[in-house]
Amino acid sequence: MKLSKAQYDEIARFLAQIPPTRQSLRKLKDRFPSQSQSTLLSIFSQEYQKQIKRTHAKHHSPEATDAYYQRYLNGVSKNAASPVLFELANEVDFAPSLMARIVLERFLQEQDGLTQLMKHSGSSAIGHEHEILLQEMLLKKKISFLTEDQLRAKGYDKTPDFILEVPVAVEGHTIHWIESKASFGDECSHQAYLHDQFWSYWNRFGPGLVIYWYGFIEELDCHRNRGILLKDCFPTDIVTL
Repeated sequence: MKLSKAQYDEIARFLAQIPPTRQSLRKLKDRFPSQSQSTLLSIFSQEYQKQIKRTHAKHHSPEATDAYYQRYLNGVSKNAASPVLFELANEVDFAPSLMARIVLERFLQEQDGLTQLMKHSGSSAIGHEHEILLQEMLLKKKISFLTEDQLRAKGYDKTPDFILEVPVAVEGHTIHWIESKASFGDECSHQAYLHDQFWSYWNRFGPGLVIYWYGFIEELDCHRNRGILLKDCFPTDIVTL
């Protein structure tokens, strides 16, 4: 689903006024009933991630992590059944899951430094699922391609998800590669992707297509003539060249 910048800004302003809870997500869906729920969930998640990034240093300073850990230990020692992590996270306006991560990492540091166990995996499960979906659609259309793994094996260090062995045309534009993004394309994330990925792909492989599966701000689709096309689904009008 594509949104105008005005529509996206209205959603972002609404999210800025409410805490990032499940109840708030329900309020968001009630406030914008005509919008896709998956799109709203993606925007909700991305806006929350931006908030987390803005406050990361504050919550991860040595003083803060020590304080959170000691408060957790004190709370559990008094009542092991009480929701100590949840209450602490709400008090400091932080995600309960991330508060749990801080406490666990602090515990592992005390034990034997096994913080490496807590590192993020290279790609999210949902992102991988959409790449598999895109791959199946390409196979169904009998479009030959090379995957990111195959390209890396050939020595490429920065590659899109799929390079088409034979270019195709989409809405009159030639496409040499396709990138899958299991997220909503807002201005902040899209500009970062352009700088870090898309223009590099364009320089190396030519014009390409980006699929934002959860929609994007329609004004961002402004580089078609330069060779980067945005879609919110797999194109139905692909023409093999």
